[in-house]
Amino acid sequence: MLRTNLTHILSEQEHAKLLQENENVMVCCGRMGPMCIPVYEVMEELENEYPHVKFADMEFDIPDARVIRDLPECRNFAGLPFVVYYKNGKVVKATSSIQSREQITSILDQYFGQEVKEPANK
Repeated sequence: MLRTNLTHILSEQEHAKLLQENENVMVCCGRMGPMCIPVYEVMEELENEYPHVKFADMEFDIPDARVIRDLPECRNFAGLPFVVYYKNGKVVKATSSIQSREQITSILDQYFGQEVKEPANK
């Protein structure tokens, strides 16, 4: 299991359930390596800022990670992590290799919008 504070996807069934139960999902499929760790850290930071998005990780080397590795959108990827963004269970964007906070938030805003927050003092 990856050492992050994200929701861990451990099987194809958990992956399917996560997509079924959440409209907006970002999954980072990787290892605890130098290109992956910064992406996990950004995702952990963004969980509070994007409450309408479910953030999760999946170990690249487990057999069930084929649900990410074998996606047509990931076919030509060479670097880890593979990051897949889902809207209503469908892939809307996939990236590979290290991503900055700005790159990630740009994708989140483009495909999932920014949730409108109610004013705290009504």
